[in-house]
Amino acid sequence: MYSSVKYLFILLVLASFILNIVQICLNSKRIQKCQPHLQDSLVVNHTDHSLVFADLSPEEYRAVRDYMWEQRDLNISRDASTKASGNFIFLIDLRLPKKVDALHYLDTKGPKPSREATVVVFFGSLGYLKEYVVGPIAGPNMRHRDVTFEKYNVKMLPVTARPVTIGEYVQVFTFLHYEVFLELEQILKESFDYTQGKKTLHIFEGMPRGVKSGDRQTWISFFRDYSGMYIHPVGFEVLIDHGSTNSSRWAIKKLLYNGQYFDSVHEFKTMYGLGKVKKITYKDTANYASLKPRTKPTGLAPYQFYPQGKRFSVRNSQVIYLDWCFSFGLSSLTGMRVFDIRFKGERIAYELSVQEAMSVYGSVTPGMIMTKFLDSSIGIGRFAHELVRGVDCPNVATYIDTYRYIDTNVTQRFRNSICVFEHDVGRPLRRHFADFFHNSFGGMPNSALVFRTITAIGNYDYVWDFIFYQSGSVEAKVHATGYISSSFKIDGSLKYGHQVAENTIGNIHTHFINFKVDLDILGVKNVFQTKDMRYEEVFLPWMPERKAKVPQLVEQQLKTEKQAAMRYGMKTPRYFHVSSNQTNRWGHQRSYRLQVVTFAGDHLPESEPEERSMSWARYKLAITKYKDEEQTSSSLFSQNDIWNPAVDFSKFIEDNERIENEDLVAWVTTGFLHIPHAEDIPNTVTVGNGGGVILRPHNYFDEDPSISSPDGVYIQPGSETDCQYNRLACLQSHMCTPTAEQFTFNGFDEVMKFEE
Repeated sequence: MYSSVKYLFILLVLASFILNIVQICLNSKRIQKCQPHLQDSLVVNHTDHSLVFADLSPEEYRAVRDYMWEQRDLNISRDASTKASGNFIFLIDLRLPKKVDALHYLDTKGPKPSREATVVVFFGSLGYLKEYVVGPIAGPNMRHRDVTFEKYNVKMLPVTARPVTIGEYVQVFTFLHYEVFLELEQILKESFDYTQGKKTLHIFEGMPRGVKSGDRQTWISFFRDYSGMYIHPVGFEVLIDHGSTNSSRWAIKKLLYNGQYFDSVHEFKTMYGLGKVKKITYKDTANYASLKPRTKPTGLAPYQFYPQGKRFSVRNSQVIYLDWCFSFGLSSLTGMRVFDIRFKGERIAYELSVQEAMSVYGSVTPGMIMTKFLDSSIGIGRFAHELVRGVDCPNVATYIDTYRYIDTNVTQRFRNSICVFEHDVGRPLRRHFADFFHNSFGGMPNSALVFRTITAIGNYDYVWDFIFYQSGSVEAKVHATGYISSSFKIDGSLKYGHQVAENTIGNIHTHFINFKVDLDILGVKNVFQTKDMRYEEVFLPWMPERKAKVPQLVEQQLKTEKQAAMRYGMKTPRYFHVSSNQTNRWGHQRSYRLQVVTFAGDHLPESEPEERSMSWARYKLAITKYKDEEQTSSSLFSQNDIWNPAVDFSKFIEDNERIENEDLVAWVTTGFLHIPHAEDIPNTVTVGNGGGVILRPHNYFDEDPSISSPDGVYIQPGSETDCQYNRLACLQSHMCTPTAEQFTFNGFDEVMKFEE
């Protein structure tokens, strides 16, 4: 009896297994695998015109580098880690064509602008810096010309204005090894468990490097040898003077240990030995900064896929998505940028780009007390590493490699450092449920295209997004994550932040982000308008003896750059418009609105000597007349000569040019104030930490253009299952089974290395 039941059970299991196999086979014929290619119904016409904005190719980088190396009078070193006293190519980057030439080529079939490169050379042996233009890159007629005076109004820039190169970092590490670690080995062992060759201390630099132009003195704070070291300060800092290009002349000027200052290593050792120093006793601490999950991950988050294939195409440094088309690039210094943005064939903007990311810190300790970071001087795009599939961007995103030549002697490839994807924002773009009279539902999911890169500049990671909506709007957005900067807790620290861990203060700081928005609304002859409201007291027409306060539209057209410079802290109109002189069907000027989303802290007072290097942050929005010589709001040299900036944005406005019927550029500042808190441990989250600007059509169209989107849904009583205006009702017949891309990651291949 038992055997019969047993065999019957086995037969039932086997039969069930066979039936499942058959069912799977039948369904596999009916449900197709999701295809990674374009939807069959889409027609995409790429051109090579977009290549005028394309980043330099590896071959072009090599050609420019070799040409400069061959110029014997420049005497440029070919060593990857050239010391500060040598001559070194720091940067090769695309030189953008003049706008008038690019538009002539794009719009009227004019000649193609020649490809040119910007080359920055540090002449350490001569004590100055130079910038050159090299081109045309293709062909035998390559030439170079010095544009330092043309760009910065000086014949040469001081050598102290240069960023610290990998070669100089090697010298700094060597200097610290001999002048600090060896000299103080026993003290560092007692205080921080430092052991030569086993346990070390890592450095974090304060900037700017001094208090006046020509200084190159850097406060260096030391942190434990942990991943996420930025929130493991040990309470030890040194000030080094490395102004000379000859490292044998470098010196330690000050030391800070547990809140006490010393004038030299010798004084510190002596006082420590005499017991006149409040000692730090080493305490083993778990790495609370580690991002390794506290529990083993389980399950998977929701997965996105394209049930009928992608609705966008990427080719020739150009993206085409439904009614959108734009070209793109990634500057080593300023980061992400797009050009020639068109919607339904009409150019909306010539350029949308990141310009600068700036932070001002508060602290009682010297490593942070003066710190003001200007990230483009370090290189925003320089630190756009490989994006992690399924975390940084959806698994099914299209990933793009980028190439850069900065602080190296070879072109570096950064795999998958840009991603492009379409996704459902998760809330409808528009909808209405008609409950009265004519019952119906009309709506549309908010599916948008995201163009993204993420830059990890030291402790902070910035997620940069340009988002293209089917309503004709574009959003430039940034979110911050990564690690907060911290300092060791001493008396007075809590005035400048919150304690977030053992002896660790998360320092208060600002985040200011500057975007360039070169809008061309139906051409390059535009005006700048503002709109707002006020309450006006009116008599009621049907009851003249009664009055009421009624909101009224207030419109104004501004005429000069100074009028159009909207300062933070001042009451400004709530609507900013770049408008054409053409009207829509209803007689209103066709325009785009600049809607700034920001919760920024207070800007550095203009009385501070460092403020001119970040003068763009005075303004929530500033409108200037386009000039080829006013390409960027900051510069490579702003950080290290912050008191005498190579580019002072405020001068763009000081000449107060007229801005009526001119080619206009909007400079938008956004950001947020960050008061660190316990939840910033181990890592700052993106939620609530960001800002941006939205470019929205305002009377540009006669109606919302998304009404023609293929994603619209319309339901009436009795048509709930009708597929004609509701494709979701027939989703089953259009469904496919998702296919996941194989996970790979090579992001550690191109990290900075400091070996000799």
